[in-house]
Amino acid sequence: MKSSTRLLRRAAPALIAYSAIRILCLGTLYLWSYIADRDATDLLARRWDSLWYVRVVEEGYGFTLQAPDGRVLSDMAFFPLLPWLESLVSAATPMSPAHAGLAISAVASVLAALGIFAVVDQLNGRRAAVFAVALWAALPVGIVQSMAYSESLFVALAVWSLRWAINGDWVRAGLLASLAGLTRPVGLAVAAALWAAALVHLRGRSKDPEGSRPTGRMILGLLIAPAGAVGYILWVGSQVGSPLGYLDVQAAWGNGFDGGLAFSKFIGGLILSPAFPAGIALAVGVFMLGWLYRKTIKENQPVPLLVYCGVVVLLALCASGYFGSKPRLLIPAFPLLIPLANALSRMKAARAWSIVGTAVLTAAVYGAFWLHGSGPP
Repeated sequence: MKSSTRLLRRAAPALIAYSAIRILCLGTLYLWSYIADRDATDLLARRWDSLWYVRVVEEGYGFTLQAPDGRVLSDMAFFPLLPWLESLVSAATPMSPAHAGLAISAVASVLAALGIFAVVDQLNGRRAAVFAVALWAALPVGIVQSMAYSESLFVALAVWSLRWAINGDWVRAGLLASLAGLTRPVGLAVAAALWAAALVHLRGRSKDPEGSRPTGRMILGLLIAPAGAVGYILWVGSQVGSPLGYLDVQAAWGNGFDGGLAFSKFIGGLILSPAFPAGIALAVGVFMLGWLYRKTIKENQPVPLLVYCGVVVLLALCASGYFGSKPRLLIPAFPLLIPLANALSRMKAARAWSIVGTAVLTAAVYGAFWLHGSGPP
């Protein structure tokens, strides 16, 4: 309890900055919606993936929808933890499942921000940790953190699992990794990070015959970590009558792993079209992701963070799904922000916060613009 209170006190500036940034972005959205005669709350709670989660709450799994091109879209593509929580919250409060989803995201996003602070503070100190949280809040697609989507919940579970993995608390890390795996398919990245952390831990103690052996708590944590994702995938397989049925469900949604071929073709097509500035911007963005990941390696981030971040980025860029969702799929890759946070922490305060302020204003305007568009994030 004392350590939790100490962490909250130390993280207070980061949490205040995070809340202020999110409030500003939400305020911009609500102002934009007022001018456009739209309902901002509906935009946050009742569009795209949010509707599928609510349908799972209200009707259970089994709903399918035929797309105009003949594909059959199944709600089994959506992992169950968020709808389970929406069901619990809506049953215990007057909130609808959709509004329960907003409440869950609000709480989870703050817990995620606290976890990011805790990890970066332990690695690089308080000043860098505050900037890391501010940058995560000010991502161009950061509005998703306030939607009834699963990103905030996933990042909260992932970052705390990673922190405990770094500190050798294997059971708690494994439990949260398993819950992350019940939230999104990329939850397996958290399990992979935990396994990598255990391997590094054992190799580091290889000179001690006793210390190089896995403990019971380590084994338990490693076994629990992938259980959530694997269990749900196997359940979907049993429902559709195929061990790889989940892959079939995702394929119907246009999601698959092609090593980035489809994304490369998409960028190339833009570059060769009148929309070539967008294509060049995307190519530069991909290059920057690679550069930032290289920086995380050069700065000697712990292996669990490197493995987790690498898998998240790889799956986001090399998936063949809807290209407009790729920025959202990168929201969990918070370790990429650590080199930027370190750089800001070395600057004078006025300059550093002016850079963050520019990012915040961009996120506020872009988030409002994005949610008023036709395509899902």
